[in-house]
Amino acid sequence: MEANKTDEKVFTATPETKLHFLDYWRIIRIRKTVILAVFLLVALTTTVVTFLLPESYSSMVKISIEQDMTDVDTKNAGGYIVRPTADPFFIQTEFQRIQSKPVLYRVITNLNLCEQWGRKYKVPGGRLSNDKAFEILQSSIRVEQSHNTTLVEIHGYSDNKDEASTLANKVAEVYAEVRTESRAKLTKGGLEALRRQLANKEAAVSNQQQVVNELRVKYAIADYEAAANQPTPSLDQETLRQINQGLREAMHNFTSASNLYSKLKGLSRPDLKKTAPLAVPDSGLVELISQENGLEAKLANLTAAGALDIEHPEVKQIAETLRVIRKQLDEKLTGLVIAMGIRMETERANMDNYLAQLEEAKKNDSQNFAKTRPYYEAKERLGVLKYQYEKLALSIDVTETEFNTPTKGTVQVIEEAEASQVPSSPNKKAYIGTGIGIGLLIGILLAFFIEYLDTSVKTIDDVERALQAPVLGVIPQNVGMLIEEGPDSPHAEAYRVLRTNVLFSRKDPKLNTLTVVSGGAGEGKSTTIFNLATVFAQNGQRVLVVDSDLRRPSLHKHLRVSNALGLTNYLMKQNALEEVIQTTSQPNMDFLASGRLPSSSLGILSSMQMKELIRDVKRRYDFVFFDSPPIMGVSDASILASEVDMVLQVIQYRRYPQPMTIRAKQMIEKVGGNLLGIVLNNINVSQDENYYYYSGYYYDYYNKGEYKGEYTSKENKSADKAAAKEAKLEIKSKF
Repeated sequence: MEANKTDEKVFTATPETKLHFLDYWRIIRIRKTVILAVFLLVALTTTVVTFLLPESYSSMVKISIEQDMTDVDTKNAGGYIVRPTADPFFIQTEFQRIQSKPVLYRVITNLNLCEQWGRKYKVPGGRLSNDKAFEILQSSIRVEQSHNTTLVEIHGYSDNKDEASTLANKVAEVYAEVRTESRAKLTKGGLEALRRQLANKEAAVSNQQQVVNELRVKYAIADYEAAANQPTPSLDQETLRQINQGLREAMHNFTSASNLYSKLKGLSRPDLKKTAPLAVPDSGLVELISQENGLEAKLANLTAAGALDIEHPEVKQIAETLRVIRKQLDEKLTGLVIAMGIRMETERANMDNYLAQLEEAKKNDSQNFAKTRPYYEAKERLGVLKYQYEKLALSIDVTETEFNTPTKGTVQVIEEAEASQVPSSPNKKAYIGTGIGIGLLIGILLAFFIEYLDTSVKTIDDVERALQAPVLGVIPQNVGMLIEEGPDSPHAEAYRVLRTNVLFSRKDPKLNTLTVVSGGAGEGKSTTIFNLATVFAQNGQRVLVVDSDLRRPSLHKHLRVSNALGLTNYLMKQNALEEVIQTTSQPNMDFLASGRLPSSSLGILSSMQMKELIRDVKRRYDFVFFDSPPIMGVSDASILASEVDMVLQVIQYRRYPQPMTIRAKQMIEKVGGNLLGIVLNNINVSQDENYYYYSGYYYDYYNKGEYKGEYTSKENKSADKAAAKEAKLEIKSKF
C-alpha cells in the first residue's frame, strides 16, 4: 500500500498535456464516418435542391441620377453647368423613390402587368390586383449603387429573359418621367405663389409712393433726389456738415498752437535759441543766431592765450557788436513767444465761434427734422418695398427661365438592359460549392461536438491523468484467443508487452495470483486474462486459469470443455481440487471452470474455502489467473481483488465514461486490492495514431515478413527469462 501511495504522488505531479494539432487530426480521423455522412447528406441535398430550383434571368439598366438642375447654367451667360458631387443620402433617397408606389404603379399600368401576371399565375378571374402586382414587381427588381461610381443599377428578375429586361428599362424610364413631372409640379406651384407675392408688393410700392408724394407737397420739402429710393440730405444738414468740418480744423489748430506756446514759454534762453528756429521758421532769427555764434567764436580766438588785451580796440569793437546782436536776438525771441501766445488766443476764439455756429445749426436741424421726419421715413419705407419688389421679380424671371430649360441630364440612361441568354439563378456551381463547404464544416463541427460530449477514455494521457495509474498494456481491436492463433500470432506481442510490464511492476516475486477487473460488462477482461495466461504458459511457466465469473462464465466455451464441474463444486466440497482442474491444449496451462452455481450459493467466493483454494493453487502453480465479473455490478470482483496478489483494470477504448472507470479504481483500492496498472483494450490502431507506437509497429513487423518465430525483442526476452527464473524458485508439484 505504501508503494501505491508513492506511485500516486508521482502521477499526481504529471503535468496536463495541451491539445496539439495532431489531437484535432485524430478526432477527424476517428469521427470520419460522421463527417462523411453529414458532408454527403448536405452536399447531395444542396445538389438536388439546386437542380430543382426554377431558373431566373436577370437584366440590368445603368442610369446616372443627379440633383434637380438644368442642363445649362441660366445664371452665368448660358454656360455648361458643373454638377456637384453626389450626396450619399440623396442616392439612398432615390433608391427608395425608384421602388415607391408612384413609380411601380405606373410601370404596372404601362406594361399591363395585372393581366399578364394574372394569366401567368392562373389567378381566378385572370387579373391580379394592383397591390399583389406591386408586391411581385417590388420583389422582381433590385436597386444598388455601381461599384466605386455615382451610377445606379436597376436589376430586373424574371423567369422570362425578355420580361426581365423590359421591367428594368421601364422602371428607369418611368422614374425619369416621375422626377421630371414632380419637379415641374413643384416649380409651377412655386411660380404661382411668387406671382401672387409680386402683385402684393407692386400694390404696396404704389401706395407708398403716393404717401411720399403727399408728404413732400405738404411740408414743401426741396428734395432734389425725390426719385431716388433713399432720402437725400437737406440744406440744414449740409450746413451742419460744413460747420463740423470747420470746427474740427479750428480745434486742431488751437491744440497745435497751445502745445507750442506751452513748450516755448518755459524754455531758457539757450534752449529757446535752439528750439525757436525749428518751431517757427524765420530767416531773420536764423541770421541773428548765426551772427552771434560767429562773433562769440571770433572774440574767444582773440582773447585766448593772452594774445590781445580786453582793452584792445579790435576786441572792444567786436564785443560791442556782439552786445548789439544779442540784444536784437533777445528781442526777436521774446517777440516770437508773444506771437505764439497771440496765435493761440486767436485759434481759441475761432474754435469758440465754430462751436456757437454748431449749436445754432443743430437747433435749426432738429426743428427741421421734426418737421420733415414723416416724409423721409416714408421715403425710406418706399425704398425697401422697391428693393423687395425687384428681387421678387428677378427670382420669378430666373425660375421661369430654369423651368423652360431642359433637364434631361437629371436622369440619364447610361446602359440599357438587354435580355440575358444565361440564367442568373440558380448559380449551380456556387450553390453546390457552398453546400460542399457547409457540409464539410457542419460535419467537422458535429464531430468535435460529439467528441466533446464523449467523456470515455480516449488516450493514455486521459487514463493516467484521471486514474493516476500507469498504463501497462495496449490491446488492439479484433483480438481473438491466442490459444487458437498460436504463438506466431501478431496479436500476441501486445500481451507479451503486458506480461513483461506485469513482471516488472510486481514488488515481490512471491506475488503470483492475478485478476483482471473492469467497471462494466463487455470491456474484454475475460479475453485479457485468458490471453495473458496463454502468453505466460507459452513462456514455459505453469499457469492455472480460474473462471471465477460465476454468473456469466465464458472461458470454457473458448477452450471447448465442459462446465459441469468446476470452482463451485470444489467450494461446496462436492469434489476435490484434482477432480475439477482440467488440462488444455496449451502446454503448461490448466483450467478450472466455474461450475454450476446454485441460487442458494451466492457469495460463495467470500468463503474460507475460497481462501484455502487461493493458498493451495499459489503453491502448485507459477501463476494463477482469476477471471471476474464487472466490479460495478456484483461483489464477487471486489472479493477477488482483495484476496489475490495483483489486480489489473481493463478499460475498453471509447466505451464507458471516465467517472465509471474512476469509480471502479476507487472500489479496488477501497477493498485493499493491489492495483498494478491499467490495460487499454480494443484500440483501433489504424485510426488513432496515438497508439501506433504501442501496437502498430508489430503489425508492420509481421506484415513485412520480418518476424520468423522470434516473438519478443531482446530486451523483453531477457526480462521474461529473468522473471521466469525468479518465479521458478517457488514452483511446486502440481498435486
